[in-house]
Amino acid sequence: METLLPGLILAVLLFVLLGAGVWVAVALIAVGVAGIALFTSAPVGQAMATTIWGASNSWALAALPMFIWMGEILFRTRLAEDMFAGLAPWLARVPGRLLHVNVLGCAIFAAVSGSSAATAATIGRMSIPELDKRGYDPRMSIGTLAGSGTLGLLIPPSIILIVYGVATDQSIARLFIAGILPGLVLVALFMGYIVLWALLHPAAIPREEERYSWRQRFRALGHLAPVVLLIAAIIGSIYAGLASPTEAAALGVVFALALSWASGSLSKDSFMTALMGAVRTSAMIAFILAGAAFLTVAMGFTGIPRQLAAFIGDLGLSPHALIAALTVFFIIMGFFLDGISVVVLTTSVIIPMVEQAGLDLVWFGIYLVLVVEMAQITPPVGFNLFVLQGLTGRDILFITRAALPFFLLLVIAVVIIVAFPGLATWLPQRMAGF
Repeated sequence: METLLPGLILAVLLFVLLGAGVWVAVALIAVGVAGIALFTSAPVGQAMATTIWGASNSWALAALPMFIWMGEILFRTRLAEDMFAGLAPWLARVPGRLLHVNVLGCAIFAAVSGSSAATAATIGRMSIPELDKRGYDPRMSIGTLAGSGTLGLLIPPSIILIVYGVATDQSIARLFIAGILPGLVLVALFMGYIVLWALLHPAAIPREEERYSWRQRFRALGHLAPVVLLIAAIIGSIYAGLASPTEAAALGVVFALALSWASGSLSKDSFMTALMGAVRTSAMIAFILAGAAFLTVAMGFTGIPRQLAAFIGDLGLSPHALIAALTVFFIIMGFFLDGISVVVLTTSVIIPMVEQAGLDLVWFGIYLVLVVEMAQITPPVGFNLFVLQGLTGRDILFITRAALPFFLLLVIAVVIIVAFPGLATWLPQRMAGF
């Protein structure tokens, strides 16, 4: 245990800094400086300069601001309203009816946004008033939105998968493709739960007065055409090997601007607001990544990850036991930190253990995102909860109780992906070019 004492000291320092309200990136850099200065003889200034520059000067990282900008542009279009109009006629006869719009709408918007908060806010702004007006149970309306909003982290293009790929030097294209099948499994779990709940509580689902003919249903699909085209352009170009994730992100921005212009919502103000929103978010994430890269190098100098990996190895944990322990650890971390911070804080220490256990790093990335999704709907730092509180005006305890069943569904999704790892690895293995 004495060999792990430096790690315990640095971990305490990190949580003290975070608890004091210090920016995550600054806290990471400070702990890295302390680690090198206290436990090694390496030059702090030189290590910091080369590491932060190397982490910032990354071509793969260029996809991050482009996807964020694309999401910001689409956030200000009529895309959400069009999705509601396109999906509603097809869901009128399904048990649960328009509650499924939250799930499918979030899944579709996640495929063009990459952000959990943007997904929950955009779909919620459109669906919550409609569902309230039609008399749907408010707890179920909010719960389905809280759970489905997390799809923005998993269904590609996912911002957090880009962060994980940069932090662990994994192919972002492979990570994007790996997220497709688990994302569909999560959609199926959410919709299945809504169907079961609706069958058990038939009185809670209002009758739909409006009847749709098949002609009206097929005509409604036209509202979905723009977003389907955008998804095909982004994911299809990556899967076909025609574009890298960064190039696909640039293509997505062009399509998003075209959609915004076609909908009449592109103006100088909306353009500048979207651009500045993307700049602020991208700068924050890039700063955190730079701090995490420096902390990773500092941990390498101290030898703490190797010692911790050896300590875990000496415990003789099986891969499944290790995953179970990490799941509990990540859920606890999610109580206090947002998803991106959890990823960048833990990869330098966790990845050596994962590699020693023989786990596939692409699979582990998808597992990690699923666990981090739980952090989006767990208090006190569940960001999706705060987004929905702002949209609905409900107290945070009501929203947390509404989100609880979907938290449990995320736990089931983790069990499924551990039991069937091929869900995350089969598609990437078919991508010989990546």
